Amino acid sequence: MVIMTMMKMKMKKHHLLSLSLLMLLCYTTTVSAQTPAPSPSSAPTDIIRILKKAGGFTTLIRLLTTTQVSTQINAQLLNSNNGLTLFAPNDNSFQSLKPGFLNSLNDQQKNELIQFHVLPTFVSISNFDTLSNPVRTQAGDDPDRLALNITSSGNQVNLTTGVVNTTVGGSVYSDHQLAIYQVDKVLLPRDFFVPKPPPPAPAPAKAKASSAKTSTDGPASADSHSAATNLKLKIWFSLAVAAAAVFSLSP
Repeated sequence: MVIMTMMKMKMKKHHLLSLSLLMLLCYTTTVSAQTPAPSPSSAPTDIIRILKKAGGFTTLIRLLTTTQVSTQINAQLLNSNNGLTLFAPNDNSFQSLKPGFLNSLNDQQKNELIQFHVLPTFVSISNFDTLSNPVRTQAGDDPDRLALNITSSGNQVNLTTGVVNTTVGGSVYSDHQLAIYQVDKVLLPRDFFVPKPPPPAPAPAKAKASSAKTSTDGPASADSHSAATNLKLKIWFSLAVAAAAVFSLSP
């Protein structure tokens, strides 16, 4: 009897333990279902990091940094769905420039030079033939001074600015949002070499009120003085004629 009672107590404890484990398992499953799984984090695109990893773009990296165009590009990639395309001259391209050329540019011209290498949309290597010339760059859309013309045949892409002719040497990076292509020459816009039109001549200054009054009243005053003089002469002439008539009648 005692043994059976003890066995019943053990079975009861076993059932209670199993029930507790079952309730704990259900609670854990419910909490796990309610807690969203963490989404995989993706680092934002960093144009400088990409070019450093590729290697051979030291001068371009320096210009992108000093002009702050790199910060602008990274921000555009975060806030726009159009993507970007960068034509990246390698270090040999910059070394081929006329000595002192880069140092002769002011900050605005350096910014324009880098922006001239950036298209405001993502263009894959097979879609360059869909662009309309002149292609608009981020430097501006002046068709005479900032024109970039692109032609392609198969995988060969040719670029001309009116000053420089070059070809795309290969793809450096592409993630369907940012495309970077190496070019063997720095794309120089005609804007640096075509003389700027002279600024418009300033409008003539308005005459002062006093001068205008003098110029307006001057002729009228002269006419009045002339009329008064003529009247006096006529009076003297009449008096002279009258006096001569009186003397001629005297005995």
